[in-house]
Amino acid sequence: MTFLALDVGNTRLKWALYEAPRPGARLLAHGAQFLENIDKLAEGDWSTLSPPDHVIGCVVAGDAVRQRVQEQLEIWDVTPQWVVSSNEEAGLVNGYDHPARLGSDRWVAMIGARHRLLGQGPARPCVVVMVGTAVTVEAIDADGRFLGGIILPGHGIMLRALESGTAGLHVPTGEVCDFPTNTSDALTSGGTFAIAGAVQRMVDNLRQHSHEEPKVYMTGGAGWKMAPSMSIPCELVESLIFDGLLEIAQQRLPVLKMAV
Repeated sequence: MTFLALDVGNTRLKWALYEAPRPGARLLAHGAQFLENIDKLAEGDWSTLSPPDHVIGCVVAGDAVRQRVQEQLEIWDVTPQWVVSSNEEAGLVNGYDHPARLGSDRWVAMIGARHRLLGQGPARPCVVVMVGTAVTVEAIDADGRFLGGIILPGHGIMLRALESGTAGLHVPTGEVCDFPTNTSDALTSGGTFAIAGAVQRMVDNLRQHSHEEPKVYMTGGAGWKMAPSMSIPCELVESLIFDGLLEIAQQRLPVLKMAV
């Protein structure tokens, strides 16, 4: 009962094929494509895969991109399920004012983080950071309720905004350092510190709210760039969205429930 998990972001489509639709299932294959190249998946990366029995994904890139992905999935006799944020799923309660308007990638990543946390020890509050085209920082209490989160520009958006709005500045290739002494380092460090400061503020807010020390998880395509510059301990988990999709799959698929 193989399972294909799809994470369709603003820049890339990431996919992972698992032996079964459950947490801890063996990873059989995985890959990624920039959105401009997803029309090549059926004849390329997916052409050598065995047909999956189930497909569940989250997409934030819009309906047109989702339709293009579904067209690529037509090489197999399988109908994908697309995650839409809801009031509650897989043990996580949604505290958003309008639950369905919460980005599905944020929702799925939080589900993955919540279950990872429970697998590591007693329940405690946690902060989930996704670093991609945009950066999101979410707060979850010890009971598994999503309290709220913030969205801010990712590195690329920050730098392009400065380049377009400020004469003489260009997208840098600088380094992150404590006391930058050139423009490239100043720009790179500024963007990094802005994200790190936002995470620190959310951790402070959650600590004050819960009177406990939160666990911090970081994920996303640019997470590895941010992690070394964090001023607080954080665990980098590249597969957080896939972990969430596996949890959702285990809850949703009745065939699996009957087999357990």
